[in-house]
Amino acid sequence: MWKDQPYWNPVLETLPHEKIRDLQFRKFKNIFEWGYEKSKFHHTLYEKAGITPEDIRSFDDIRRIPTVEKSMMRDIQRIHPFPYGDALCVPLDEVVEFRQTSGTTGQPVYQPDTWQDWEWWSECWSYILWAQGYRPSDRVFIPFGYNVFVAFWAGHYAAEKIGAEIVPGGVLDTQSRILKIQELQCTAMMATPTYVLGMADTARKMGIDPSSLTVRKITCAGEPGASIPTTKKRMEEAWAAKVYDHAGATEIGAWCFECTAQSGGLHVNEAFFLVEIQDVETGEYIEEPGRRGKMIITALDRQAQPCIRFDSKDIIEWAPEPCSCGRTFRLINGGVIGRADDITKVKGVLLSPSAIEEVVRGLDGLGNEFEVIVDKEGDIDRITLKVEIIKGREGERKQIEANLKDQLRLKTNLGYILEFHDHGTLPRYDVKAKRFKDLRKH
Repeated sequence: MWKDQPYWNPVLETLPHEKIRDLQFRKFKNIFEWGYEKSKFHHTLYEKAGITPEDIRSFDDIRRIPTVEKSMMRDIQRIHPFPYGDALCVPLDEVVEFRQTSGTTGQPVYQPDTWQDWEWWSECWSYILWAQGYRPSDRVFIPFGYNVFVAFWAGHYAAEKIGAEIVPGGVLDTQSRILKIQELQCTAMMATPTYVLGMADTARKMGIDPSSLTVRKITCAGEPGASIPTTKKRMEEAWAAKVYDHAGATEIGAWCFECTAQSGGLHVNEAFFLVEIQDVETGEYIEEPGRRGKMIITALDRQAQPCIRFDSKDIIEWAPEPCSCGRTFRLINGGVIGRADDITKVKGVLLSPSAIEEVVRGLDGLGNEFEVIVDKEGDIDRITLKVEIIKGREGERKQIEANLKDQLRLKTNLGYILEFHDHGTLPRYDVKAKRFKDLRKH
């Protein structure tokens, strides 16, 4: 039966690499021509670069095309056709969905979608959920506030599309969500890593062991935590569930996913996206595994507001080996490692917030929450790390502090000012956490 097959689309997910590349190239030519002809913004950008659809004859030609950054989209919106402006490629009456970016890195960008675009979103997510073991027999709890952010909207519709049952928990508070999961014996859930851990803490305060609940699959997004081994372990142990990562963005789409093989990487959905990796400092394009760079991505089928060679700022690297699941979609090693905006030099050393998270979440005796503040004392950079000690472990503070210092030095090659706080006193977040602050930039 089709329900027993391991792939949502067996043809595309096992297509030989050379045929995938041929499909991507043909789709790229189509979306590039679409943007060139239909979007005032894209036409002007490409005209200035002296490139037309007829010039795209090979993959090397694609790299001549200018990239687009989020700041460029902010500059052209809030004008006619309101509110989307010059990048809109369809009449306003064909737009059926409005979403906007979270605004965590600046003024939100508006994203219009046609019905075809929204169906495309759902299809992308269907690949994700099927690869993570979701089936029609699942009852899926979605505990996010249904809002103007895309978050798990498309995951909701994809779960319906594959035949699963949806329990929307948007307006419920955390305690009510836990009780509803318990009442209905939900088998799967979608949330940010921060909220998955926060729900587990709340359940324990209610006298409910989260591992005693029936959730056995959790899909994460919004933060890199589900690809960080120590954070994934905390979530899986708390819920006695398999935790799977996924990466997407409002202006891009749901572009990669972890599968049940949990190989340590995320599959790029290469049937729908073209991913390039560019060295942050030299601009060189990286094909070999093990070298990190920022992702330049094209959504090959999205039409209302195209995403063509978008500079995502996400730092990724190709994995050295294919996944054991049999999919031919390439893997990015360790998921999204961080953002070029967040990876910063401190005392001459490149620091990624995800490296700090791996250390904190890997130490016994520390809670899930932490904050990192980078500032200057005179001309010298300094890093303050705020952590929480689990209740009942306060007497072990000296040993925990020594272990934390050692692991931070080992994993990040930097020293820290450590602040220990009572459990439950650092800020909690329901959606994306804001744990890293670089005050030197202000």
